[in-house]
Amino acid sequence: MVPVAVGAAVAVDDSGWSSVSWAGVVLALVVSLLLQVGVNYANDYSDGVRGTDDVRVGPLRLVASGSATPQQVRAAALTSLLLASVAGCALAAMTSWWLIAVGVAAVLAAWGYTGGPKPYGYLGLGEVFVFVFFGLVATVGTTFAAVEQLLWRSWVAGAGVGALACALLVVNNLRDLPTDRDVNKRTLAVRLGDARTRVMFTTLVVAALASSVAIADLGALIALVVAVPALSVVRTIHSGVVGAELIPVLGSTGKLQLLFGVLLSVGLVIM
Repeated sequence: MVPVAVGAAVAVDDSGWSSVSWAGVVLALVVSLLLQVGVNYANDYSDGVRGTDDVRVGPLRLVASGSATPQQVRAAALTSLLLASVAGCALAAMTSWWLIAVGVAAVLAAWGYTGGPKPYGYLGLGEVFVFVFFGLVATVGTTFAAVEQLLWRSWVAGAGVGALACALLVVNNLRDLPTDRDVNKRTLAVRLGDARTRVMFTTLVVAALASSVAIADLGALIALVVAVPALSVVRTIHSGVVGAELIPVLGSTGKLQLLFGVLLSVGLVIM
C-alpha cells in the first residue's frame, strides 16, 4: 500500500486532485496487493517443496508446517497472480498497453524469487528485485496510472520506498542467516555476513530518509520525523540480536515503512 499511496501523492502534488484518475490508482493498489500476496504464497510453496523451511526460526509457513498441502499453496499463489494480471490488464487498457510488459516482468519476478530452477532469491539478488518492483515500479507505476506521466519525483520517492522494502527483507534474511547458510540458500545476508548485513540495514534506512530531502519539496521533509523511531530500530539491529529476537524488529521495520509512506504522502498532498 505504501508505494501506491506515495505514487498517488506525487501525482496530486504535480497535477492536482482533479487531474488524477482515481480508478487507475485503485487498480494499481489491487495489482500491488495481489502481487504481494502472490509472491508470499509462491515463496511458501517453493521453499516448502525444496525443504528450505524444514528448520525455521520465523513465523509459521504453510507447506513446511503441514498446515496446507503444496498443491493448495501453489494454487493460492497462481490464483493471486492471475487476479493481479486481470487487474493489470484493465489498468493497461485505461492507460498504456506497455504496462502489460511491466506486469509480465512483475509476475515472473514474483514466481522466480524462490521458484524455478535458479531462483534469484537464492543467489543474493532478492533485495535488488524488491527495490525495483516494490519500490520503483510500484511507485512510478501508480503515478503513471494516475496522470499518465513519468515524473522525476516519483522515481526519487520510489527509491525511498524501495530502500525500506529492502530493509524489511534484510531483517528477514539476517534472522534466517544461519539456517539459509546450512541449506545453501545464498541470500545477500549469507554472502555479506552478519556484521555487514547490519550495516546494510542502516544504510537503507538512511537512504530512505535522504530520498525525502532529494524530492526537493517542503512537504516531503515531514517524512524525516521517521528518523526518531528509526534510530531505536537501528540501535536494536546493531545490538547484535539474532534469530527469533529479530522477529519484533521485522515488525518495527514494517511500521517504519508505513509511517514513512503516510508522512511522505500527506506532506506532498497538503504542502
